[in-house]
Amino acid sequence: MQSKYVTLQRANKFKITDTNLTVPIEFVLLGFSDIPQLHWFLFGIFLFIYMIILLGNGIIILITRVEPTLQTPMYFFISNFSFLEICYVSVTLPRMLMDLFTLKGNISFLACATQMCLFLILGATECFLLAVMSYDRYVAICNPLLYPVVMSSKVCTQLVVGSWVIGVPIQVGQTYQILSLPFCESNQINHFFCDIPPLLKLACGNIFVNELVVFIFAVLIVTIPFMLILASYSRIISTILKLPSNTGRTKAFSTCSSHLIVVFLFYGSASITYLKPKSNKFEGTDKLLSLFYTILTPMFNPLIYSLRNKDVTGALKKLFTRLLAL
Repeated sequence: MQSKYVTLQRANKFKITDTNLTVPIEFVLLGFSDIPQLHWFLFGIFLFIYMIILLGNGIIILITRVEPTLQTPMYFFISNFSFLEICYVSVTLPRMLMDLFTLKGNISFLACATQMCLFLILGATECFLLAVMSYDRYVAICNPLLYPVVMSSKVCTQLVVGSWVIGVPIQVGQTYQILSLPFCESNQINHFFCDIPPLLKLACGNIFVNELVVFIFAVLIVTIPFMLILASYSRIISTILKLPSNTGRTKAFSTCSSHLIVVFLFYGSASITYLKPKSNKFEGTDKLLSLFYTILTPMFNPLIYSLRNKDVTGALKKLFTRLLAL
């Protein structure tokens, strides 16, 4: 059964620049066109997930702003991380919902470029911000006396701003070099959003240099922050094990466990996607991994940070009590 996604007239979707090479005017996101009988089910599921992401992360942002006990560097970073997650998922999920609702996957060349660029920038920001959050925990546990000085309000703001802007020139360059490639006859992207791996599969000619550049940037943006996180937590764990009391060790571990869970959820799926060898055999698996780090991880984050954190659960109870008293 052929999906309505692929009923486009291909003749009008390319601008011919050579006898065999073309520049697409429009792409087609195939998304989940291979299971058309589940479109409405998927639409309902993803809409529910999007609402949960907006509500959960929105509540985290709210309580860290209004609750005095959460006015600390750690919760300042968590609040920014929740805002980032809302932005991150909003780049891909609303578009996917529209495609599922209209049964069309048409996306213009400019819209595809914009989506990919924003997605890459926000993904890089998440990598750097997770590294910053691990550094915050390192200073708090390993150098508690210096913590108020090292993690001052000014420093925290600078670290957050740096996390947002450091990846911008790299990812803009990435987007330009990918979408400047010549594409073959097909304009159908076997994915639910514009991303580097599925677009590279449409490119013609020898793209070894482009793939090498993508791999190098992935190593820089994914691996280096991850190694910094591992280095921070190796020192943290070493320090925690030296604490004299079980209560102190338990409290220290509890403040770090939530962050570690988020780190491994995000980095695990993202690393497999961008650092694994190119292959056409596991495109379904690629979609599932992409769903994991683009949608499911942002949904789990508020649950992880709230259910495993007594300060957050206490602040939530206070907030709900105030709302019920109105």
